[in-house]
Amino acid sequence: MSEEDFTEDEYQRNPDLAIKRRVRANQLQRNVRRSKIKLNRLRTLLRILLIAILIYGGYRLYHCKMWYVSATAFNSIENKSLKIIGNKITPSYKILNELRRTGVEHVPIFMMDTKELSKNVETLKPIKNVYIRRFWWPARFVIMVDERLPVLTISPSEDVAPIAFFAQGGTLIGRDYMPLNPSYKTYLVLTYGTRGDDYRNWDEKKVSRIEKLARSIEANSGEKITYLDFRNPKDIYVKLQTTTLRIGELNSTAIKRVSAISPILEQVKKMDKPVKYIDLRWEETFYIKLE
Repeated sequence: MSEEDFTEDEYQRNPDLAIKRRVRANQLQRNVRRSKIKLNRLRTLLRILLIAILIYGGYRLYHCKMWYVSATAFNSIENKSLKIIGNKITPSYKILNELRRTGVEHVPIFMMDTKELSKNVETLKPIKNVYIRRFWWPARFVIMVDERLPVLTISPSEDVAPIAFFAQGGTLIGRDYMPLNPSYKTYLVLTYGTRGDDYRNWDEKKVSRIEKLARSIEANSGEKITYLDFRNPKDIYVKLQTTTLRIGELNSTAIKRVSAISPILEQVKKMDKPVKYIDLRWEETFYIKLE
């Protein structure tokens, strides 16, 4: 007969049975507590093991070579860790020189601060903005350059290649960045850069006025400008495809004076004699100068 077959009255009448029952119950409780303790210890051990694995894996991942850009990334444009796009005016070697001023930090690329790199490259005159993209696997840079748009090229003579150019905003950029890419369509301005009207002193307003004059002439004449002659700033000439315009000074009436060029050109085309230039120095009158 097992202990489970005894009734409560029998346990009360027989103290030995009651003691055995309490001992057995206590033993079962101790076994349960031991099991819980072992399970908790196992869980703690597994947590510690998992944390150790994550720490080790993070350490190995952090120090993985694929996250790091080569220390020689800015030494050559041929480096696979670097790509420069959008620089049609600025030579790549000039951009590399600016990048080397900061160099490559020995940290994973996703932790690298590129602000100083951008600021260095933006010190180059033709460059308006710089955007640096970072690719993580494998680590590499893509330098995207936004350059200023050329509007006027400067030359002392129509037979001499341009020696400088003005970009939008009136920024003068020198011969270090010449010749310009042929895809840029600019107005050629002839000037000696002499005292009194030195092109090196032209500001954004002056450049904008010259550009507006050129656009107005092309719009009203239907012809492309070959050059604008500013070698005598008080007596400006504009060479078109078929004839020459004598503008005089670039004052507040210049745009209005060239706005009536279309009917005058029609008359010139019908003339049998060669025309030296069309004189537009006066607002109300004009005349055609023959050879």
